[in-house]
Amino acid sequence: MTILDRFSLTDKVVIVTGASSGLGVAFAKGFAEAGADVVLAARRVEKLADTAKLVEAAGRKALPVQTDVTDPEQCQAVVDAAMAEFGHVDILINNAGVGTAVPATRETPDQFRQVVDLNLNGSYWMAQSCGRIMKPGSAIVNIASVLGITTAGLPQAAYASSKAGVIGLTRDLAQQWGHRKGIRVNAIAPGFFASEMTDAYPPGYLEAQNTRIVLQRTGDPEELAATAIWLASPAAGYVVGQTIPVDGGITIS
Repeated sequence: MTILDRFSLTDKVVIVTGASSGLGVAFAKGFAEAGADVVLAARRVEKLADTAKLVEAAGRKALPVQTDVTDPEQCQAVVDAAMAEFGHVDILINNAGVGTAVPATRETPDQFRQVVDLNLNGSYWMAQSCGRIMKPGSAIVNIASVLGITTAGLPQAAYASSKAGVIGLTRDLAQQWGHRKGIRVNAIAPGFFASEMTDAYPPGYLEAQNTRIVLQRTGDPEELAATAIWLASPAAGYVVGQTIPVDGGITIS
């Protein structure tokens, strides 16, 4: 196996949650270009058709499945669909999530619970369903956030708590499954990338954050996808339980 061979995902099967828009689309497209067939999971199934076209344009198979990751039964159903279609699942990209910005004294219990239920609980239910059937050599990449590590000026208690929880979940599942099951679990902590969440930020917010970013710019979604491909591939075969910031340097500024 050459060095470049270690980055190949030819004939692997990856489940990407939150694949209907934003970073999920970039993950799906990137993994297809790296050689994987892609199971596309999202609540907005009508938008998955566009993502599927990108996967197929890269010469790989796409399987869209309507999925609400807050429901453990639907998480199991998407894994069952992947197994029925492909016979194996090698990679999970736990990308589905939501961000809010509500002052802590005004955030309602339902608002807080909804964010944690999707971002943290949904990641767990998907990992749990995949962990039951994944074979040694498989990989899970959880999408956390730099806001699970640092702050960025908005009132985001629910989002920050949920993403810090994803980091803790990553560490624990890596410990549980790394030796016993041979499944590597890692996380990425993205900084600021164009997405539906950043579209909702107040005017001028991203520009102000650029002063904290060493590279003085927001990230390109393909840069994030490339990191996920590395973590999921044999090239990262000795990386386990880690959270990798992909943030242009905001966590060191």
